[in-house]
Amino acid sequence: MSVVARKGILYLVPTPIGNLGDMTPRAVETLKSVDIIACEDTRHSAPLFHKLGIQKRLVSYHDFNESKRADDLIHSLRVGMAVAVVTDAGTPGISDPAYRLVSRAIEAEIDIIALPGASALLPAIAASGLPTDRFFFEGFLPHKSSARKKRLAELVSFPHTLVFYESPHRLEESLTDMREVLGDRKACVAREISKLHEEFARGTLSELILRAEELSRGEIVVVVKGHEIPPRRKVNKYAKQES
Repeated sequence: MSVVARKGILYLVPTPIGNLGDMTPRAVETLKSVDIIACEDTRHSAPLFHKLGIQKRLVSYHDFNESKRADDLIHSLRVGMAVAVVTDAGTPGISDPAYRLVSRAIEAEIDIIALPGASALLPAIAASGLPTDRFFFEGFLPHKSSARKKRLAELVSFPHTLVFYESPHRLEESLTDMREVLGDRKACVAREISKLHEEFARGTLSELILRAEELSRGEIVVVVKGHEIPPRRKVNKYAKQES
């Protein structure tokens, strides 16, 4: 009787976004158990793993090599190896190329285990003071103002709270474009979440634009209130009835 080789498992493992305490015991245990760890930047991840006593084979997996590296990782998974994917900070697959590897693994019928853990997304929404029952995560807006405004125009009528990632050097421009296209809505700029200089700046977009220079440092999440739908006017069906 032929023996069917057991396929490996792909693990998506969050890493700290600031405080080392964000690293869960389960995440450490998983990284110690796998055969390969695919990192967005091995130079960034290696010091963290050294502190945690994790000694594994590290390979790079990022936007510029993801196609070739995905082939190698899928082959490793097919022959029964366990592979973990980490990003520089936070949960892999959120605004990084890990989702493409996940898609390839699904096609290859590889088991996938996604560990819960650190992410800047949910703390930013939770502490923003804006509605959290429904939100729309846009990620990074286009770099150029014209393309950015075009995309914002597509979001202008969304009733959901809007969530964006932004780089420090584009913060003021992006906030200005948001005010022009979306109107002067309530918003929150969350910066350096889980780090020493964590800060949540809340106010209207106009107020936040005035503070953009001081807020333009570190990792940034911008949360903007969704489009307010006016309440329907109640019609008194008895108003025209004669007494």
